Formats: sequence, structure tokens, C-alpha cells
Amino acid sequence: MPANCSWSDYEDRNGYIFPKPHQLLVTIPYAFGMLAIRFFVERCIAAPLANLMGIKSVKRVRPQKNPTLETFFRKCTKKPSQLEIRGLAKKCNWTVHLVEKWFRRRRNLEIPTLHKKFQEACWRFIFYLTSCIAGIVFLYDKPWLYDLWQVWANYPYHSLLASQYWYYVLQMSFYSSLLLTLGFDTKRKDFKAHVVHHFAALALMFCSWCSNHVRIGTLVMLIHDSADFWLEAAKMFNYARWEKACSFFFVVFSIAFFITRMIFFPFWILRSTLIYPIYYTQTFVLAYIVYNVPLLILQGLHLYWGYLVFKILKKFIFIKHVKDERSDEEEEDSFSDVEEECTKNGSKNGLSYPLLNNNNH
Repeated sequence: MPANCSWSDYEDRNGYIFPKPHQLLVTIPYAFGMLAIRFFVERCIAAPLANLMGIKSVKRVRPQKNPTLETFFRKCTKKPSQLEIRGLAKKCNWTVHLVEKWFRRRRNLEIPTLHKKFQEACWRFIFYLTSCIAGIVFLYDKPWLYDLWQVWANYPYHSLLASQYWYYVLQMSFYSSLLLTLGFDTKRKDFKAHVVHHFAALALMFCSWCSNHVRIGTLVMLIHDSADFWLEAAKMFNYARWEKACSFFFVVFSIAFFITRMIFFPFWILRSTLIYPIYYTQTFVLAYIVYNVPLLILQGLHLYWGYLVFKILKKFIFIKHVKDERSDEEEEDSFSDVEEECTKNGSKNGLSYPLLNNNNH
């Protein structure tokens, strides 16, 4: 806060309404409401759309129950070496080929189907697009969208607008719902980065709300939403194997990402939060650190994701193929139904599998 300001200045008076921390408690029930909306969207909109685009709802084949292999899978490794496979085959009295098959099927159970991935991407696409449109509607006539000095003019006496309140509630409810479903959503290689991002985003929104940095907070949210829905659209077409549409949307996303996250965010947002406050106050305050640390964490994540986007974009330019580097691919399920039946029946039909003849598999 500027000098000679205190918490008493945040009391509502003379038509001025200021943000209060307790107002954000509503985001807790709203997060569960967001989950209900997501359930409806995924079941009633995304699932039929996936079927219409040719994505089949495939039911994964579960491997035969085997406590020895299951224990090894959970406690040791999901991808055993050939030496380990031979040892497990001997221990279970199975062929090497059948043990390999069991691990392939078991690993596939850990990977969500394309149908499920499409549903998640469709939900995020609808939210990010809706949030982006809402942000534009809320901010297009605000002076601080075009002149960042207005973010700090007459601070902290910025009266809270109804549009700002609902924009914050919408965003915080969404990210809270994402935290609630982390254990069920598709896990990618950047899972930990997503967890950090969600907590940093929520911390940033909470701190900016409490200290009445709402103007800059809404700008940060708009910058992020303006690129994210393009990525989700590219994912949807990727899962449907519509390569040309996927390539188009991914290129648009890449352009939007580098403009918003690598140019606007560091040279527009961070400049206004790190440098501009110095011109308004000489008082060193905790809010300056608390508010800027999450922003710097977000910028670090932008650099990490920018590296991943650049890798995919480079492959697309030179190889003409777009693939999400963060996702695991399903493995081929390839051996005959006769072998599968023999595995289930075992020695009951007089069939056995000599181990020594399978070293070449």
C-alpha cells in the first residue's frame, strides 16, 4: 500500500466497495458446481461429439489376474527389462511372450482412452473460450486494458465492480475444481508443473483480491485464457485424427502462446507489477513480494511450456507431424485369441509353454 494507508481504508464507504477475503469462500461450493457442469458437458456434449468425429469408445482388455506380476508392476517397474521378464516368466510358469503381453495390457490400463481425453479437452475448450469471451466483455471498455498506468492510478481506492467479482469467482472455482480432479484426470509428463501452476494461480488470485490488485489480476487471467482454448481445440482434432485441422489450430495456438506468454506477460504485466509500483510508493510492503512471486513462478512455467511447444512446432515444420510430447501412447495389443485362451485355461487343456524356446521373443 502507499504511505499513510491502512486496512481501515478498505472499509466500504461513499459508494466505494472493496474486495473482502471472505467473499471468496463462495468459490468452494462453486467448485463442486463446476464439477457438475463438467460432468454434464463431458457426458451430454463431448461424448456425442467424439462419436460424431469418429472416436470410438474402446473398452480396454484387462490382463489376467496374476499377483506376482501385479506386485512387480506396482513396486518395481512398469517396463521390465528382458532379463527381468525371463525371470518373471519362469516364476509364473508362463512364456516370455505372455509376460510381455501382460505388461503391455497392464500399462494400457494406466493410459486414458482417446474418448476420455477428448471429453476432458472439450470441457477445457468450452471453459477457456467462455472465460476469454467473458474477459473481453468485462474489460474492453476499461482504461487499464490500454494504459497500464491506470492499474496503479489512485490505488488502493479502486471500487470493486460486479464484473470483476464474477470473473474472479469463475476462475477460482474452475482451478479449484481442477485440483479436486487431479487424481482422476489424464496424467501427462508435466503433471507436477500443472500442480504448481494451479496452486500458483489460486495463490495469485487470492492475494491480488485481498490487496485490491484486482485490475492487474483480471489482465493476467485474460492473457492466459486467450491462448489456452486454441490448444484444447488442437487436442480435440488430434484425438480425432483430423491432422489438417489439428495442425492449423496448433500453429494458431503457438503464435498466441508466444505473443501472450513470452511478450505481453513479461514485458507488459511483470513490468507493471515490478516497476510501476515504485513510482507510487516508497514503502516496502509484503504484498509486493507475495504478489510478484506467483507471477514469476508462472513465467518460469511459461518458459518450460514454451520449450515443449517449440519442440513440437519444430517437428511439425520439418516432419509435418504434430504430437503432444507430454502424453503416453497406447501400446499394440498383439497376440492371438488362441494364445489368450490358452493363457486363461493354462494346463487344464494339456497345453504348456516351454520357457527355453522363447528367448527370441
